[in-house]
Amino acid sequence: MTEDRGFQPRALGEIAIRCADMGAMVEFYEKVIGLTRLSGDHNSAITFFQVAPGFGGHTQVLALFHHTTAPRPGLHPTGPQNPVTGGASSLHHIALSLPFDEQEAVMRWYDRISQPYRVEHFGWIGWRGIFTEDPEGNTVELVAYDPSMLDQA
Repeated sequence: MTEDRGFQPRALGEIAIRCADMGAMVEFYEKVIGLTRLSGDHNSAITFFQVAPGFGGHTQVLALFHHTTAPRPGLHPTGPQNPVTGGASSLHHIALSLPFDEQEAVMRWYDRISQPYRVEHFGWIGWRGIFTEDPEGNTVELVAYDPSMLDQA
């Protein structure tokens, strides 16, 4: 039984990634993935990108935080060591949605710029995901729904 809490989250507001090489990460999310930079740059402690208009006036953003930055000490983790990525990280992957008919363009783009990727189908929900890695080893998925991807009963 579901309890009536009086609220229901409607959208993802922000994804924040701690990173060591801001220049490489800003370049990847701007040039390879194609997100629009809202603030910050290659040398900033924090850089924000727009993912989508979002819900209720809150723009969906991807934020990159340099791992030594503590905009609110005690609230966000910080430290001199580089963030852990890959299998030892608690971040499994991030997924960004796009229309199914744009996925072919993603694969052509990745092929053109020699960006390694793999494609997976999730028939139980009708998704196709195109997975790659950012410069620091975080898995980034560009995912789309299409009824043709649903498992046939």
